[in-house]
Amino acid sequence: MQTNIPLAERLRPKSLDEYIGQEHLVGKEGVFRRFIETGNVPSFILWGPPGVGKTTLAKLVAHALGRPLFTLSAVNSGVKEVREVIEKAKAQRFFNTPSPFLFIDEIHRFNKSQQDSLLGAVEQGTITLIGATTENPSFEVISPLLSRCQVYVLKPMNETELDTLLQRAVREDSLLREHGVKIEQTAALFTFSGGDARKLLNILDILSNATEGEITINDAQVTDCLQQNIALYDKNGEQHYDVISAFIKSVRGSDPNAAIYYLARMLAGGEDVKFIARRLAILAAEDIGLANPNALLMANAAFDIVHKIGMPEARIPLAEATIYLATSPKSNSAYLAIDQALGLVNHDTTNRPVPLHIRNAPTKLMRSLDYGKDYKYAHSFAGNFTDQEFMPAGLEGKRLYTPGDNPKEREIAQRMAQLWRNKYEE
Repeated sequence: MQTNIPLAERLRPKSLDEYIGQEHLVGKEGVFRRFIETGNVPSFILWGPPGVGKTTLAKLVAHALGRPLFTLSAVNSGVKEVREVIEKAKAQRFFNTPSPFLFIDEIHRFNKSQQDSLLGAVEQGTITLIGATTENPSFEVISPLLSRCQVYVLKPMNETELDTLLQRAVREDSLLREHGVKIEQTAALFTFSGGDARKLLNILDILSNATEGEITINDAQVTDCLQQNIALYDKNGEQHYDVISAFIKSVRGSDPNAAIYYLARMLAGGEDVKFIARRLAILAAEDIGLANPNALLMANAAFDIVHKIGMPEARIPLAEATIYLATSPKSNSAYLAIDQALGLVNHDTTNRPVPLHIRNAPTKLMRSLDYGKDYKYAHSFAGNFTDQEFMPAGLEGKRLYTPGDNPKEREIAQRMAQLWRNKYEE
């Protein structure tokens, strides 16, 4: 028996009981169970990597509640399509009936004006919005819209969940049963899947299409089959997360050749250039940092110009920034320092008062209480420095920033040693 329907679609769950993974959302105490039990569903955004069930969750909620579900893809929809759907939703509402759902896939690809067009309908309850995104909605969804939505985070599937999905596919899919499936090894299958349910099922589709009789699943067979069918495997761009990971690690690892290769892979696959530019800006701060402060300026300039010019010209500043960052010295000292400081602040049960001498004293009362008393203005001293205590009591000498081992930060370390002597030594 042959079918053009992908295995991922043939096995799409029809109820929450068939849904695999995301136990924190769909388990017995999960919020999605409550949605279906009560019928009270707020607008919400599902944030997670590809293939973890965002679209499926939206469909399950709408189906279980018997409410209309309109679907748009942000890749090929604009303000016109949004307004048309909102008008259809208005036409379907009668008296106090619950609002229809509007599911927008890849909502992070909507620009500000497109997102603005949703605000009134969400605010007035004309629609209940369900957005799906692989990007952090804090950066990609405008604040007025985000404030009207709950955000639920979906996680990649673990090996146990992938194995459950594999067993279900082998047991329930008629086409796989017709072939017969022999499972010898799963390491390569789960590795290539990368926590992505759809990717695992697509691999099974590839194995099925490449096999006449019984399908054998072992590491060698999976690897060989994917290498021979790489175009099919990439047809939906599902390796983008693998490629962006390789891109970031190549830049971090100071390999400009690999970095530019993976940049080309992303551009050829239609990756959002703003996403790439944003990742470069994050990388410049996190992985290069104080070893070369100009890296952040370069990344920010690339981010700005990419927003202005778009493709195909955006490939050039992206390439320039990629090569510059890849060949730059590296340091994650600022990243480590702020995480250490946040860890200290979040776990410090003492509400440590700021030392009086460095408090602001804008009023007479504050001055009478010794706010700002004995503060030493650094610029009044030689070298614009004088030794005084800035840390709260109990944290004197606590070291949070350790300069990295690179020329720029060795200069910083030398200057700090000259100023503070042995105060901040470990």
